[in-house]
Amino acid sequence: MASWRDQLNRLGGKSRFVVSRIFLHLAGAEAAPLLGVLNQAAQAAIASEGDLAIMGEGLAEICQSLLRYDLYWQAAANEGDVFWEEGDAADAINQLFTDSAQRYRGVLEAVPSSELEEDLVVPVTSNLVVMLAIAYEGEVPDLETNLADRVALKQALITLATLPDSGRLRAIQVHFCPAHLGEELTADQIMVNFPELVPL
Repeated sequence: MASWRDQLNRLGGKSRFVVSRIFLHLAGAEAAPLLGVLNQAAQAAIASEGDLAIMGEGLAEICQSLLRYDLYWQAAANEGDVFWEEGDAADAINQLFTDSAQRYRGVLEAVPSSELEEDLVVPVTSNLVVMLAIAYEGEVPDLETNLADRVALKQALITLATLPDSGRLRAIQVHFCPAHLGEELTADQIMVNFPELVPL
């Protein structure tokens, strides 16, 4: 139910901004090819210097790939907040970026680089955590509900894949652990760095 403040802001014609982040944990070496999709989207985003249209294409491809790998979904979580000032939404998405990056660094610090260099065979991770953070204008009910449920999560990813075409997205962030072939993410690291995750 909308709060009185939300209702007053709507009546006053204020724009509604939502900042949301979805976490998805996939398990199984068979999910490792997703790293290619994620890295390709990241490289395209860097090459385009953060062009929102290019990042939107990457987001759509990531969502479609995650849907194809639904057999490997293990846990998920989401969080978000509503803002009536664009500057407040921008601050919130920047905070999510910092938080997601710290989680990734926390995982890397737990993997000694010397171990990676000594291995003759590159290990294939059996765990992958994807973090999708977005800011958009308006309401998207499929994204503003509890997504720690397979049916709700599938619908959210379908909706998220089409959101770039709506012209309502204001920011897109994608983080994933591990980020490169040869890095591993253990069950203990997932528990420490992603305590929000709820088994699906």
